[in-house]
Amino acid sequence: MASTSSPQYPALNKSTAPESAMLLKSTPRTGIVHIGLGNFHRAHLAFYTALAVRDFGGDWGIYSYSLRSTVIADAMTSQDLLYCIATISPTSEAIVIPGIHTAAIGGPDHVGQVLAEIAKDSTKIISLTVTEAGYLISQSTNGLNMQAPEIIHDLEHPESPRSAIGIIVRGLELRAADHGLPVTVLSCDNLSGNGDRTKQLVFEFIDSLPDSTRLRTYVNEHVTFPNSMVDRIVPGTENRHIDMVESRLGIHDNSPVPAEEFTMWVIEDRFAAGRPAWEKVGAIFSDDVAAYELMKLRLLNGTHSLLSYLGALAGQETIPGARFQPYIEDAVRTILYKEFLPTFAMPAALTADGYINQLFDRWSNTVLGDRTSRVGSDGSTKLPQRITEPVIFHAQSGNTPQFIALTVAAWLACIAPLKGFYPGADADAMKDPAKSHLVQLAGLTTDPAVFVQSVFATAQIFSPELGALTNFVECVAGYLQQIIYEGIEKAALTAKSRS
Repeated sequence: MASTSSPQYPALNKSTAPESAMLLKSTPRTGIVHIGLGNFHRAHLAFYTALAVRDFGGDWGIYSYSLRSTVIADAMTSQDLLYCIATISPTSEAIVIPGIHTAAIGGPDHVGQVLAEIAKDSTKIISLTVTEAGYLISQSTNGLNMQAPEIIHDLEHPESPRSAIGIIVRGLELRAADHGLPVTVLSCDNLSGNGDRTKQLVFEFIDSLPDSTRLRTYVNEHVTFPNSMVDRIVPGTENRHIDMVESRLGIHDNSPVPAEEFTMWVIEDRFAAGRPAWEKVGAIFSDDVAAYELMKLRLLNGTHSLLSYLGALAGQETIPGARFQPYIEDAVRTILYKEFLPTFAMPAALTADGYINQLFDRWSNTVLGDRTSRVGSDGSTKLPQRITEPVIFHAQSGNTPQFIALTVAAWLACIAPLKGFYPGADADAMKDPAKSHLVQLAGLTTDPAVFVQSVFATAQIFSPELGALTNFVECVAGYLQQIIYEGIEKAALTAKSRS
């Protein structure tokens, strides 16, 4: 983030915001409590909701909460809860101000306020965007990680939960004990079957509570968990985005959100207490959300991982820079058509070629300049969701997907390089919740095969089913060795020759 003031431009607030950029003339009363106040939420759910309220009304203001950081919440609060969305593409640099938020708070010290808001009878939807890592899923049980420190804390201190699941359950418990009105829990994260999965985790937490019969009955009868698919590339905020707002609108925004022009949202229409008219402003309501989810999770997200790790190892700072490397583009087309596409059925309303061509256009957005370091972060929680089923699918036919194996090897090379290998500044900038543990494992050996085996056997990142696929694990190890001694281009060319 840039400084909180600009000598040339007035700070963004309700008195300085240009009326032409404001989506809403006034903020509606709260109807949604959102957990996970980040850039994606502000460019996606908040954007759709502001458009729906502008055109069709309703008390759907968003009370937003960040579990740990206060940076965005503080910036928004200092600006009367306003911020800009800068749509960046070769043909558009439109800037709008949603004005849909009724509160923005952050940090565990304020969780009591969030719980009180969830408990109000005026709250109709509890939404969340906490990334894959925020669900605290155990790869060994495929359920809630009951050993996670946050879950242990939340079970012992239910009045001050720290996890998203703990907050949701405590909020539902307060509603059950008070008015018992219905509510919807809406996941907006990249999880396959995100609504079903959230419901599973919520019930696993409930079942660990003493005397939870009333709560379980309330959730069963009055709470819905619709599945959804969300899609929009939203990079981190940089100084150039702040400068863009200043030059276009003549105001200084501490926390603008850059985003691509493309946006998609597919949702099951299972809302227990009403919802905004999202379908009137571009959202798609469908009974086939699973097909859209798999399409996006594999074709966009899975290939995004390959682009980020290969690109970073090739010294490419941005996704477009990676995509325009001929051998990486070849890798992308191969993983799309040969490794991901055969593993699922496309939604009936779309064609594979049309969607893939659109992906290449999005990955070519040089003015947006999404960074490989951002896309490659949190691989330990993203990759299991993206690659496990495709690898098992191919293994059942006796095949090993070469570029998926290369993706895992490149991720390890970026996050936990073995002694004597430096992956480059872009890889070094990647963050990962498992990084310290992976670095520890990497420090125990200089043999790529030993390291990879230890990752699959002991790191509790990938499922036991994946670790049991010896050919795949050995393939990952072989590519890691080739990356270290011959470079990422040679490894990619080897994968191509085997595909």
